[in-house]
Amino acid sequence: MNKMKVGIIGTGNIGTDLLIKVSRSEYLECGIFAGRNADSEGIRRARSLGVNTSTDSIRAIEEDPGCCEIVFDATSAAVHRQNAVILEKLGKFAIDLTPSKIGKMCVPALNMAECLDADNINLITCGGQAAIPIIHAIMKVHPDMEYVELVSSISSKSAGPGTRLNIDEFTQTTRDAIESFTGVRRAKAIIVLNPAEPPVLMHNTIYAKMDKPDLPRLRREISAMEKNIRKYVPGYRVTLGPVAENGRVTTMVEVVGLGDYLPKYSGNLDIITCAAVNMAEAYAGKKRANRIGGKL
Repeated sequence: MNKMKVGIIGTGNIGTDLLIKVSRSEYLECGIFAGRNADSEGIRRARSLGVNTSTDSIRAIEEDPGCCEIVFDATSAAVHRQNAVILEKLGKFAIDLTPSKIGKMCVPALNMAECLDADNINLITCGGQAAIPIIHAIMKVHPDMEYVELVSSISSKSAGPGTRLNIDEFTQTTRDAIESFTGVRRAKAIIVLNPAEPPVLMHNTIYAKMDKPDLPRLRREISAMEKNIRKYVPGYRVTLGPVAENGRVTTMVEVVGLGDYLPKYSGNLDIITCAAVNMAEAYAGKKRANRIGGKL
């Protein structure tokens, strides 16, 4: 089977982790790995894998549009606002891993099918990918939920320059996505870069305000959602809850990384790069099915 070619823009932690995951995909291959720093570890890793590289960033795709059909943007929210215009003109399926909010907000466990018809999808944030499905499950049981708060803690070592530049966008985009996907009236999102040694795993705590929580039903819905997410993020697990106290339900989620680029404490990479590869493979499968169907 011919693999669909992808381009990766951004050669930092997220882009390099994507590169490694794409390299073992049955459906995808990397046609271009592009950034701006010729001395980056990501560029060196790509060259060692025999992948075509460039330091001209998105211009490399403009100059050779045939190098890829899908483009992962792992730069920053500000840069993607410029890249999105170019990728639309080139007719590329853009998977945005920055909190830019340009494209259709996407959580594969919740709205994969409709996202495959979009030109540009936004994977929100690592915290959003980890928590929104759980909050959606809670809201399914308790549409009376008044308020929800997410605290995402990640190892400081796993946060590269792009992540640090996007801290403000992280909180705003995650909050907006929670409200959009779940319908909750008020939401808040916080990210903590934890400098602890040894490095901590990605940890997400969800606080939901409601009266008379139906804990047995909440457990069933949350467990079902956890199993769904583990299909594409193997290290995803609910570690606490739901538990109720003083009108508040608490659920905790941890993500253990696969250790593809950074060590396993970097679950914040895996939760979003696994989602990105999952969407790209689904898109490739759909396009292939359409092409085969068109020939019959």
